[in-house]
Amino acid sequence: MQNVISFIKTHFASIAALLVAAMLAASFVLPVQAQALEVERWTAKGNADGDSVTVMGATPTRVTWQGQSAEDESVTGVSIELPDGSTVEPENVKATVIAGLDRLEVASQATVDGATVTVALDEPAPVGALIMVECNRTLLPGEGGSFGLAGSYTTIDGQTHDMPATDKVIDVVGKSPSEQLANWLNQQEWVKAWNSNKFLHLFFDPAIISTSVPALFAGWLVSLGVVVVSFPLAIPLGLLLSFLRMAKHRLPRAIGATYINIVRGTPLFLQLYIAYFGLPLMGVQLDPFAMGAIVLIMNSSAYLAEIFRAGIQSISQGQFEAARSLGMNGMQTMFFVIIPQTVRRVIPTMTSEFILMYKDTSLLAAVGVTELMMYAKTITAATGNVTPYIVAAGFYLIVTIPLTKLINTMETRMANGRRKHKKGPADRSITSAASVVPDSDAAVARSIRMSETFAGPASQLDATTTQLYDDARRNGNHISH
Repeated sequence: MQNVISFIKTHFASIAALLVAAMLAASFVLPVQAQALEVERWTAKGNADGDSVTVMGATPTRVTWQGQSAEDESVTGVSIELPDGSTVEPENVKATVIAGLDRLEVASQATVDGATVTVALDEPAPVGALIMVECNRTLLPGEGGSFGLAGSYTTIDGQTHDMPATDKVIDVVGKSPSEQLANWLNQQEWVKAWNSNKFLHLFFDPAIISTSVPALFAGWLVSLGVVVVSFPLAIPLGLLLSFLRMAKHRLPRAIGATYINIVRGTPLFLQLYIAYFGLPLMGVQLDPFAMGAIVLIMNSSAYLAEIFRAGIQSISQGQFEAARSLGMNGMQTMFFVIIPQTVRRVIPTMTSEFILMYKDTSLLAAVGVTELMMYAKTITAATGNVTPYIVAAGFYLIVTIPLTKLINTMETRMANGRRKHKKGPADRSITSAASVVPDSDAAVARSIRMSETFAGPASQLDATTTQLYDDARRNGNHISH
């Protein structure tokens, strides 16, 4: 062992020289592995409105691939696999070759097979050249996602190599079906011709309509929600105010008249501003939706109070007296005799008030409630187009036109009913429903007969009704037909 160690020490320089010589010989004998093409770029240009970074799916963008070939590698073609669902036209594919600092004019042929883009260079790129492929007006998948690079390239010796692995990805933000439809519409020739007219483009742009409808639908539901909550609550408050307005005592009558006159005499817009900007100064903080509903309730109740008051006062005074003669007190008379008849008469007017309240919800946009008009205003500000307001008008008409038709039908039926009663045969029997005029004393007697469960036994009701009828004749209140 000592002899071996001493030998190595003695001949160390010679052994080291032999090892170096062997390594040099091996370097000349073994082939050198060529450096593969290196991907330098795999990007898509931002195409979102007001954002140069975000890439939206189903929206035209430019996808760029760039690769640096090896020093001994000449590339003749590149094949890039775009994400599934992508589309691009061959005429929008462009190839560029850069050798050193010079941009070479190299012709190329592009073909598209599904989502695969293939570029064949008419002349091989110089070794070590930079090759760039641009796919303009490319539509990436509308559902979005992160997409890496896949594909291959062909060298001058005819060999095809897989695209080198890279950590570069294209992040695509998904788009809704309506936005995808809008992009498709913008590419149609008839839409381009339609939008060439300035008026049609500003007020009826098909693409903006397709994106505005689903966006405004959410605001429409909020508007309907405000009305559905507010109107039923305004009815009892309006009825209470009408009672105050008709009270015999001066104080409640003054309170009701003051409230009604102030609310009806000031704009709803002003009332909203007082509530939204005045109450917070007093430390009262409410949700915008709740605040809007409260203001609408208070405003509409004043109008409903006058509607109910007019309806109640239109009922014949004889019906009040007939109910009192049956032993009903004032509350029973009002709720079981007068109000049922009043409701029938004021339903068309109440429906009109419902329509007015529904349209007045548009004023809530001025104080930050995200209802229909607020959505339309936001989209209009973003697009610079008035079309969203036209779409909002359509949402309002969905409710107002059917209700207006309903009001007209109800009024027509009521008018026809009155004419039929006036032209009917002269029948003085108070038990004949076809011959009783609604406001006559006979009608009073018959309607009170229907309320016998609230007034007492049937025998007492019949006797009282007969006495009422006789008293009416003696007092000269003749029955009209």
